[in-house]
Amino acid sequence: MKKALKVLLFGVLGIVLAVGAFLLYVAATGIPKYAPGNLQVKVELTPEKVARGKKYAGLLCATCHMDPTTRKLTGKRMADAPPEFGLIFSKNITKDPAAGIGSWTDGEIVYLLRTGIDRTGQYIPPYMVKLPHLSDDDLDSIVAFLRSDDPLVAPSSDHPPGRTQPTFLTKFLSHTVFRPLPLPKEKITSPPISDKVAYGRYLSDSLGCFSCHSADFKTMNEQQPEKSTGYMGGGNPLRDQSGTIVRSANITFDEETGIGKWSEADFTHAVRDGVRPDRKVLVYPMEMMPDLTPDDTAALYAYLKTVPKLKNAVARTEHVATADASEGKKLYYKYGCVACHGQTGAAIADLRQAAQHYPNDKDLIAWIRNPQLVKPGVKMPTWEGIIPDNEYPVLVAYVKELGKTN
Repeated sequence: MKKALKVLLFGVLGIVLAVGAFLLYVAATGIPKYAPGNLQVKVELTPEKVARGKKYAGLLCATCHMDPTTRKLTGKRMADAPPEFGLIFSKNITKDPAAGIGSWTDGEIVYLLRTGIDRTGQYIPPYMVKLPHLSDDDLDSIVAFLRSDDPLVAPSSDHPPGRTQPTFLTKFLSHTVFRPLPLPKEKITSPPISDKVAYGRYLSDSLGCFSCHSADFKTMNEQQPEKSTGYMGGGNPLRDQSGTIVRSANITFDEETGIGKWSEADFTHAVRDGVRPDRKVLVYPMEMMPDLTPDDTAALYAYLKTVPKLKNAVARTEHVATADASEGKKLYYKYGCVACHGQTGAAIADLRQAAQHYPNDKDLIAWIRNPQLVKPGVKMPTWEGIIPDNEYPVLVAYVKELGKTN
């Protein structure tokens, strides 16, 4: 009996020591490194590829990598990253050879976007989007855009305003759960746009709709999206630019808790213009996607109709300023401006520059009413008919005040 007890105790002690040693190893080594890839890829820079690459870069890259003040893809702090992952800064992806990716080969860029491993072998955890489902042609188009003469990727030596500091949890998960994705063994092609359901599924998988609109980032299945827990049923706790938790919407076709009562036109208006059928504007981190064509949104709508319905009521986040806030600040919160622009106005697009760009209040009001008339394709919804006329001057006064106090 005593011998058996000793064996058990030594066994438990051995497990404790092994676990302790592993945890010390994780803390000491951080996020793991792997053998870097060596793909022999040379992307042809045609106007068609660059244009298509700009579309996908706008949908997949720009929000995370664009500095809100300079409007360059030089990186920024990811204020909406889950805090349990740590302090996260995106990278400079301009053509600068030192600060950016100007010295990277096409193959190194493709390998990173497919697997999550950069050219040094460093693994980038899931806060960087990987693209295992995007077709080879569309991925090549992103590379073509990054190599182009577009001002967004012009060489810039600017660095993000800090260094990423992953938490122990991120390091631990990167040794256990988070893994580099396998490089596709075969060429990936996109279905014809005429096959709406198949093309819609392709877009959904490629754009990562499932990652936000399923139950949780921790249970998403990057390789087989439809196996993600709560697929498209929403409820994933995301964060906006003010740090407020915003749960993703249920976009299954459940009539009571999803989008089952939306028409195709309703869906297109919401996705491309940012306005729901109830005239409420989409709340960040769900951005409007003007880069998607009506054919794209029609395909997404057709595919979502085939997804199993989930009954999951997700409460819409309402932003409310403190009772002692100014009337302008209350409007800034009421209409969700704080979700995109943050409490200081310096997040997605830097509102602190509003007075410089629009010294005349009438011009700034005209911009807010219908920004598409001023700059087609901008990712800001049209507020005409949503904000009452008498509230615009009060809101504009507060927006201009942000430039004086922050």
